[in-house]
Amino acid sequence: EVQLVESGGGLVQTGGSLTLSCAASGFTFDDYAIGWFRQAPGKEREGVSCITTGSADYVDSVQGRFTISKNNAKNTVYLQMNSLKPEDTAVSYCAAQKWDESRCPLTFASWGQGTQVTVSS
Repeated sequence: EVQLVESGGGLVQTGGSLTLSCAASGFTFDDYAIGWFRQAPGKEREGVSCITTGSADYVDSVQGRFTISKNNAKNTVYLQMNSLKPEDTAVSYCAAQKWDESRCPLTFASWGQGTQVTVSS
């Protein structure tokens, strides 16, 4: 079965950096789109970034600050987060969807448990 485990969350000051990791198992990594989502208290879950075979996409609010990457051999996806702001505070989730298109899917079938990112002001 598909398994996703996030790590790397923590507490940082405004302007700091964190790198999130999503360790995957149970599927062929290259056959899936991988997305990062986040949910702040009282807000809806929002897509942050997505990576497919052909592209990487970002929500406007993190464009230029976050970088998504993957290592197929390690079955791991990373989200490098720089210049963090208090509004980035949220639980961050990794998600996977079997996919063969370059554009990101609209929905994801498999989810990790999340990791807390807190940016102090």
